[in-house]
Amino acid sequence: MEHGAAPPGTPPERRRRGVPVWAALTGALLVAVLAGGAGGVAGTMLSSADGGATDSDQDGPVMNEPPPEAPERAPDTVAGVAQRVSPSVVSLRSADPRVGGGGSGFVIEGDYVVTNDHVSSVLEDDGIVIDYSDGSSTGAEVVGSDPSSDLAVLELDDPSDVEPLEFGNSDEAIVGDEVIAIGAPLGLAGTVTQGIISALDRPVSPDEGDTQFFAIQTDAAINPGNSGGPLVDMQGRVIGVNSMIYSMGGGAFGEQPTGSIGLGFAIPSTEAESVIGRMIDHGETAYADLGVTYDQESPVVGAVISDEDDAIERGGPADEAGLEPGDVIVSFDGRRVNSHGELQAMVRDKNPGEEVELDYERDGDRTTVTVTLGSED
Repeated sequence: MEHGAAPPGTPPERRRRGVPVWAALTGALLVAVLAGGAGGVAGTMLSSADGGATDSDQDGPVMNEPPPEAPERAPDTVAGVAQRVSPSVVSLRSADPRVGGGGSGFVIEGDYVVTNDHVSSVLEDDGIVIDYSDGSSTGAEVVGSDPSSDLAVLELDDPSDVEPLEFGNSDEAIVGDEVIAIGAPLGLAGTVTQGIISALDRPVSPDEGDTQFFAIQTDAAINPGNSGGPLVDMQGRVIGVNSMIYSMGGGAFGEQPTGSIGLGFAIPSTEAESVIGRMIDHGETAYADLGVTYDQESPVVGAVISDEDDAIERGGPADEAGLEPGDVIVSFDGRRVNSHGELQAMVRDKNPGEEVELDYERDGDRTTVTVTLGSED
């Protein structure tokens, strides 16, 4: 799995032969992504499947006025949403013109910009420049980043007068809802593509499988450079942060040009809003943890705890609940567990200190215990 190619002007990456790869959407940086199974996502305010607002959100979010020189379109059309959202979508690049890479982001309340960690981490050392759709630019500083969720928050040095985008409720999203992706694929700023939510609750990993979260899957065309840009509903609310794509090919661009094949993944708005809030307030994040190491190579259905002696943290949540190396966790909070990746995403949806029932199997016997979740270091 790997990031896509860099925008024009960046030296090409060496190509490798192999199986289909997961590609993140900015240039020149590897990121792991895994797929399969189901789980839960969370959120704040989304339109219904037909694009209409819920009763509590009839007025919709405050958005930018369409450019006076452009023909105006109805606000509930793709063109209307794009007109009103695009001014708040930005491009990120290095202050050093010799440094390639880059990506997308969007402005939120407080003159902050949200993007992916895999975008900002490449650019941060040499300084980050934010480009607005009107051609203006400003510097920005990273105030918080979290590789495990692939999110970062930047504070603008000299913010432009654009309306901050509002988060929608990814909990209320359903398969088939129309969505719009806006960003700078391959450096082409202001690109707008349309699609639907193809699936929910896809376990994906931004860090070679060490952590996983549930993502929104969409067929809206997103490509290298879209990373960090918003996936919005038909009211212009952000329901996801574009992060990764599944791309056919054998390497960065394989033996054939790669890009969107209709399998894109976005961080759900509720996950994003929660993480972003903690980063702004505290500069860091905290996630629930079971205190175990998994056997990632096991073919057994379920989450298999490694049989190593130190696979269970001494005094940790699993240890306190009586789990042992080699146990297979098959249910968590009433939901079936098919793999360690699914379980990681399920645990991540909880808060440290929550009590959760889980079922595990040992020597053919099934046991139910209550676990008090700990916190990742």
